[in-house]
Amino acid sequence: MKVVAFERSVQGTGASRRLRNSGKTPGIIYGGKQESPSAIELDHNALFHALRKEAFHSSILDIELNGKSQKALLRDYQMHPFKPLVLHVDFQRVSATEKIHMRVPLHFKGAEESEAVKFGGAVVSHIANEIEITCLPADLPEFLEVDLSKIVIGQSVHAKDVVLPKGVSLVLHIEQDNPVIANARIPTVKAEPEPVAAEVAAATTAPDAAAPAADKEAKEKEAKS
Repeated sequence: MKVVAFERSVQGTGASRRLRNSGKTPGIIYGGKQESPSAIELDHNALFHALRKEAFHSSILDIELNGKSQKALLRDYQMHPFKPLVLHVDFQRVSATEKIHMRVPLHFKGAEESEAVKFGGAVVSHIANEIEITCLPADLPEFLEVDLSKIVIGQSVHAKDVVLPKGVSLVLHIEQDNPVIANARIPTVKAEPEPVAAEVAAATTAPDAAAPAADKEAKEKEAKS
């Protein structure tokens, strides 16, 4: 995915504010053994729409700067608290020969066809939506697919159950912890509450309340006779 950037010579809070008012977004590209960080600016609208694409967050980007293309990853970005405005963006250069650590999205499929859902009425929950991997830039996948078509009731799918492409491995702490990323459970149904004490008391006192009225009626009949 290609990103066009321009070198930014003026920095500071005031300069960044003026830049945003002109429809640009300030940013930085850093990393690389032989290169120093570069302050850059990008077209805001193009960047805003790119950030809405999943691949922009998990792919190697071609950043064109001063007529040269640099391979980089999106590492961070800041949004305005309530406006659809990108305030700042960070990119990290990558080397073709050095492994990178990256969080990639998980795409789940097949749950509706599983025995747990189709015949058991289970609900499949996605515990994690991304996972951290390590690989060379050329091997970086845009996403990892998780097949849930064989899941059964009570089963949990773990990180190490994900089929990884060639050259891709889980980072060490994920490999060791092997966290749950999905499971299939039968929904719990809450029992209906028992009658409250007030309703029981009302039912037991109703005959007692009617007794005085019956006594009064009997006395009136006796007086007439």
